[in-house]
Amino acid sequence: MEERTGVVTFTGNPLTLLGPDVGAGQPAPDAELVANDLSPVALSSFKGKVCAIVAVPSLDTPVCDTEVRRFNEEAAKLGDDVVVLGVSMDLPFAQARWCGAAGIDNVQTLSDHRDAALGSAYGILIQGLRLLTRAVFVVDKDGVIRYREIVPEVTDEPNYDAALAAVKELV
Repeated sequence: MEERTGVVTFTGNPLTLLGPDVGAGQPAPDAELVANDLSPVALSSFKGKVCAIVAVPSLDTPVCDTEVRRFNEEAAKLGDDVVVLGVSMDLPFAQARWCGAAGIDNVQTLSDHRDAALGSAYGILIQGLRLLTRAVFVVDKDGVIRYREIVPEVTDEPNYDAALAAVKELV
């Protein structure tokens, strides 16, 4: 698997990402994730909708908590043609517990714990930690990536305004 360095840091320390450098204009790779009820969910099943894929290291961390709560608030305003996916390596049970406690009902959380399929396909799997780096991908209705942000410092939040603008341009 391709290794990429110099892309992200964690508290200033460099990390290595595994997988290809996937960017805007490229077809969105398909990946099979796990829903909170343990059912398989293919990213390709969202074709026909604008899809924001919000990858976070773990919902049980302060920055990830803040980020997914913010996207949950914004998702309520985006309409039925948009789906916002919160993806982490957390177990589906932990995701369901966190969503219930946080009142998350506009972001669909999906787990990449089984195969690291999203992390590997989108080049956002952190080597050695088996966590996803913080990233946002916006995929159009035809399955093409139109926006990508890999946050350079894992402990920082993404550029919400830019990601939401990309979503709104496609609706």
